[in-house]
Amino acid sequence: MNKVITSEQTAEFLYNGMVVMIGGFLDVGSPEMMILAMIDRNVRDVTLIANDTAYADKGIGRLIANRQVKKAIVSHIGTNPETGRQMMDNDLDVELVPQGTLAERIRCGGAGLGGVLTRTGIGTVVETGKQKMLVGGQEYLLETPLRASVALIRAKKADKAGNLIYEKAARNFNPLMAAAADLVIAEVDELVETGVIDADEVMTPGILVDKILYRGGAFL
Repeated sequence: MNKVITSEQTAEFLYNGMVVMIGGFLDVGSPEMMILAMIDRNVRDVTLIANDTAYADKGIGRLIANRQVKKAIVSHIGTNPETGRQMMDNDLDVELVPQGTLAERIRCGGAGLGGVLTRTGIGTVVETGKQKMLVGGQEYLLETPLRASVALIRAKKADKAGNLIYEKAARNFNPLMAAAADLVIAEVDELVETGVIDADEVMTPGILVDKILYRGGAFL
């Protein structure tokens, strides 16, 4: 099965009301072409799961600035004042999740687990509305899994089977999200034939990747 798609073909995977995970930390490791495709297609009422909302004029932040996101599940919003403004005006629902907890919730979603127990957030606003459990005399919060209908991730290199290699810190949330969505689209800088990437170098196996968008142009 040919997994490589063109930018024009991304339209069939982007739709109003989608729950989407987008990889990256600020604008490092974010799938810029896929974000631009969402903007160009004016995809609305999006539930966004990401580490952050980046900057108002970069990366994920452009979706916020265009008011395409109805809910954001993120670890921080401090670098994007527009997110804060929309939240205060009740135009955007923001669920703030401690960064480590966010990563674990996504990991649980990918691994088929029922959740993770953590003491992070005990005694703070984070515990509001959440189930608590007593383990070994210690109180823990039960944090539930996160999954998405679509994950948009970014990799440095891929083969045509979808095996991925990330570059340094751009790895961040991308591998976790690749396991936690029904459809995974990897935007890649370099595309090679299947078999070129050594198995020991693979960071995300191709079985998790459904579609590949090659930033360099057609490689079909």
